[in-house]
Amino acid sequence: MQKVRWGIIGCGDVTEVKSGPAFNKVPDSELVAVMRRNVAKARDYAERHGVPKWYDRAEDLIHDPEVDAVYIATPPDSHAAYTLQVAAAGKPVYVEKPMALNYAQCQEMIATCEQAGVPLFVAFYRRSQPAFRKVKELVESGVLGDIRLVTIKLYQSLRPEQYKDALPWRVQPEISGGGLFHDLAPHQLDILDFILGPIVAASGQVTNQAGMYEAEDLVTAQFRFEGGVLGSGVWCFSVAEQQQEDNIEIIGSKGRLTFPTFAREPIRLETAAGTEEFLLPPPQHVQQPFIQSIVEELTGKGKCPGSAASAARTSWVMDQIVDRG
Repeated sequence: MQKVRWGIIGCGDVTEVKSGPAFNKVPDSELVAVMRRNVAKARDYAERHGVPKWYDRAEDLIHDPEVDAVYIATPPDSHAAYTLQVAAAGKPVYVEKPMALNYAQCQEMIATCEQAGVPLFVAFYRRSQPAFRKVKELVESGVLGDIRLVTIKLYQSLRPEQYKDALPWRVQPEISGGGLFHDLAPHQLDILDFILGPIVAASGQVTNQAGMYEAEDLVTAQFRFEGGVLGSGVWCFSVAEQQQEDNIEIIGSKGRLTFPTFAREPIRLETAAGTEEFLLPPPQHVQQPFIQSIVEELTGKGKCPGSAASAARTSWVMDQIVDRG
C-alpha cells in the first residue's frame, strides 16, 4: 500500500480536532469518506472538513472500494461489531479507546483480525506524543535508578448540571463499559504499559458515593508489573473543585518523576542533582503522531508503538480492577 485512503465510522466530537484533520495532514494518507447515522450531520462534517463522501450506513463505507482502512470512532459498545465487519471486508482497522467493553471482546477482535490477515490498531495515541516519550526516555536512561513503585491519582470535581437531563454515554456502562474510570484510566494504564511493561496482576475496589449515576465514581486499585514494580491508583470523580488532581508518580532508588496525563503541566524530575522540569505540549491534533505511525506501518515505512495486544492488556487490567475477570 503506497497511500492509505481512510473512512471514519462515527464522525462525532473526538474527530473534529483530535483525530479527523490529521488523516489529511499525515504523508501518504487521505480521508475520503465519513459515516454517521444522521446523514445531515455526516454531510455537514464532510463539507466542513473537505471530505468527498459521506454515508449514513456503516456497511456502505466499509465496502466502498475507495476506502482502504477504517477508523472506528464510535462509543465502545459498537467497537467489536464494527471491527468484525471491517475485518471481514479485508481492511485494516483503527479503533478508539477503550478497545471494547471488556477483555473478552478484545480477544474476539484480535482473533478475527488475525484470521482475516488485517492489522488492528487502538487509539492509545499518547505513546507517540513528545511528553510521554520523554518520560519513557528518562526512565530508560537510569536517572531514577531502579524503579520501585508507581502511583496514579486522578481526582475530578462533580458537575451536576451534566446529569440533569440525559446521562452522558460515558457514565452508562452498557455503552462505555463503566463510568469515567473506563473512559480516562485506559490512557494512564496504557502509558504505564508503554513505559514500564505489562501489568500482570491487578485488583481493586469500586463504589458510587455521589449518586449522580449508577456507574462507579470512585475506584481504587493495586497492581504489579511484569518486572516486579508495584503500583496503586485512585480515581475519584466527586471531589471539590480545589482538590482536583491529575498526576502519575514514578519513584526509583535515585529519584522521582511526576507528570500529568491530561493537564498541560510539566514533567518534573527530582534527583540528588536537583529538580528539572520539561514542558512538551501536545500537537494541535493530538492523534496525529500516532496516526502517522500507523500509516507508516501500513505503507511499510515504520512501526506503530502500540498494538492490539497491548491495548487488550489494558482492558484486562481494568476488568481485574472492577472484578470482572
